[in-house]
Amino acid sequence: MAEVEIPKTYMAAVYDKPGSISTEVETLETPEPGPGQVLINLTHSGVCHSDIGVMMNSWAGLPFPTRPGQVGGHEGVGKIVKMGPGTENAAVKVGDRVGVKWISAICDSCPACLSGHDGICFNQKISGYYTPGTFQQYVLGPASYVTPIPEGLESASAAPMLCAGVTAYSALRKSNAKSGQWVVILGAGGGLGHLAVQLSSRAMAHRVVGVDAASKKDFVFSCGAEHFIPLEGTESIPEAIKALTGGLGAHAVLILTANNAAYASSLDMLRFGGRVVCVGVPEGEPMPIKSALPQLMIAKALSIVGVAVGDRKEAIECLDFAARGVVKTHFRVEKMDKLTDVFQEMFDGKLKGRVVLDLS
Repeated sequence: MAEVEIPKTYMAAVYDKPGSISTEVETLETPEPGPGQVLINLTHSGVCHSDIGVMMNSWAGLPFPTRPGQVGGHEGVGKIVKMGPGTENAAVKVGDRVGVKWISAICDSCPACLSGHDGICFNQKISGYYTPGTFQQYVLGPASYVTPIPEGLESASAAPMLCAGVTAYSALRKSNAKSGQWVVILGAGGGLGHLAVQLSSRAMAHRVVGVDAASKKDFVFSCGAEHFIPLEGTESIPEAIKALTGGLGAHAVLILTANNAAYASSLDMLRFGGRVVCVGVPEGEPMPIKSALPQLMIAKALSIVGVAVGDRKEAIECLDFAARGVVKTHFRVEKMDKLTDVFQEMFDGKLKGRVVLDLS
């Protein structure tokens, strides 16, 4: 393959005023891939709600405040344009289309990685394995951990699957819900939620109840939900769910919203032996789950599990679902200089589905 021409500088959208909804497009110097790394020319990046939490410093659990000039994003797709030293035997090569996820690298030596659970690599936090940011045209990644993108799947469609898709898929797998069982999805019309509804109903044959704003009803039904409960005008969502499930409650509840109120009543929606899967990270000071009473959990044998993201196997499986048309991201494409507007729309709760940035 002919050598790819690589520019000395490129464009990136950075957080110029952390703590507020503000981004700015800047020019950065193109990096050189180090040992074991590849240089990727990104063409698309999904925009995730968690990017707002990082940009606005609103997550109490962040290891350190977001700095001015930091590049956000963690759903990047592009082509490898240069291989670093020591990548001669890598499974990828120049010209391959690959994805960069939130967990952009792993140690490959801790118990989690060795057992196939690399999504919870023990050394992530101390080794800086989180993505370097995908709201930019060029990015470095490890040759051993970039995710191959299936042929036939457009890059813009693939980008949201690298976080929203794989996280929703991992959450459904960890819900322990079986085919024909009831799954409630809180935030069903959002970026994660609309993918979870599709995966749950079409890939796993669950009976899905979507919960979200009334304006998203038709959208959630189009994704495959069997029932929809609007947030407005519903006196008690747990009681509404019990009415739909023969008075028993759901087998699993996925919380795909960052709203503490959603967490507060989640366990009241479950039947005996049910499970709540926590995904959305509430902003501000951490709060306990109001309905997680020991007496209730013991009497009904309930469980709670948290999911931050999926592992590489789940990412590959999720992309395969998308390539086969089982799940389809509902998104619109915007240019990099519209990122601030996208964040404002997301912050106001008006966004349906996903936004993907065209980085060209």
